[in-house]
Amino acid sequence: MPHDIDILIEDPRWQALDVTARAAIDATLATCGIDHAELSLLACDDSRITALNADFRDKPAPTNVLSWPEEDLSPEQDGAAPHAPTPDPGGTLALGDIAIAYDTCAAEAAEQNKPMQDHVTHLIVHGTLHLLGYDHIRDADATRMEALEVKILGKLGVPDPY
Repeated sequence: MPHDIDILIEDPRWQALDVTARAAIDATLATCGIDHAELSLLACDDSRITALNADFRDKPAPTNVLSWPEEDLSPEQDGAAPHAPTPDPGGTLALGDIAIAYDTCAAEAAEQNKPMQDHVTHLIVHGTLHLLGYDHIRDADATRMEALEVKILGKLGVPDPY
C-alpha cells in the first residue's frame, strides 16, 4: 500500500523535490518495515524555518530540517530501538511533519562539496527517522541512527554522508 505523503512547496526553488522526497521517505519507511503511513513535508526557505525553529525549539536561527513526530517513539535506553508507532483504527500510521529549508541545504551541500540532491535525500531520510523515534542526542543513539541512514542512503545510491 502506498504512503500518503503531502508535500507543500512554499519556496519555488523546491519544484523538483517531489520525486526525491518520495523516494527518500519510501525507502526509509520500507527499511523500517512500515507498510502504510501518512506524513507531510514543508519545503520552505530559511526565513520560514527560522520562524518554525524559534517557535518550536526556542532557537531563532535557520536550520536544515525540522521534524514534529505525531507521537514520541524514542527509546528509554541508550542505543535501544525506538518504539513502534501506533496505527489508527484503519491501520494507518500518522507519523507527523517535516520541514526543510532550501537556503541552508544549498549552502551545506556547497560547503561539503556534495550534490544538492544527495544532501537533500539524506536530510529527508534523517527527518523521517526522527518521526520514527530515532535521535542523535546520546552517542549510542547517534551511532544507531547514522548506521540506519547510511543503509537507507546506500539503497538509494547515495554515498555515506559521514
